[in-house]
Amino acid sequence: MTVVLIDYGAGNLHSAVKGFERVARETNHEQPVVLTRDPDVVARADRLVLPGDGAFPDCRRGLAGIDGMEDAIRGFVASGKPFLGICVGMQLIASRGVEHETADGYSWIPGEVRLIEPTGTDLVGRPLKVPHMGWNTLDIVNPHPVLNDIRLGPDGLHAYFLHSYAFHVEDRAHLVATATYGDPVTAIVARDNIVGTQFHPEKSQALGLKLLANFLCWTP
Repeated sequence: MTVVLIDYGAGNLHSAVKGFERVARETNHEQPVVLTRDPDVVARADRLVLPGDGAFPDCRRGLAGIDGMEDAIRGFVASGKPFLGICVGMQLIASRGVEHETADGYSWIPGEVRLIEPTGTDLVGRPLKVPHMGWNTLDIVNPHPVLNDIRLGPDGLHAYFLHSYAFHVEDRAHLVATATYGDPVTAIVARDNIVGTQFHPEKSQALGLKLLANFLCWTP
């Protein structure tokens, strides 16, 4: 059983690899964790992770710039094996993004990625700023196995966010959890064998490590 993370130049992936290696070791799911730019390795993966940092269109171009990579990702998702998108990797699941320019996503979960326009103020009365950066609890909308045994709600564990754009799903059935930043902001989406987190689980301490462990155990 191999966990493959795609390296397409979108950010520092060291912490994500280390996060998966740690939870695999601690949960006795000793699955090899591989970071690759090779579409053939992606196609043979048992679990696939698409991370991402930066702008939506740049990440899409980065994947398209690796010969055969997008076909390998599409083929993997079509196979029904577990897929996880993180941050912009989650946003690319959408139909489109409108960050600087309109760019098509993979349309696996219908919706659009748009600029956050928060209402309300912070703890000292200042208008909320973009990007949304920091620690938030999660509110569950629809249960999902990746959240098993994770304490959620206002008194729950915290996840680490750093983003300026948010995924607006067309069908609420695909919305798993939200965070509050003035207004509800999409935190987790899922459909069939696909799950995506706007926050960085590898940087989210207890919540994130448990979510990664649940992903390693998940059978869609």
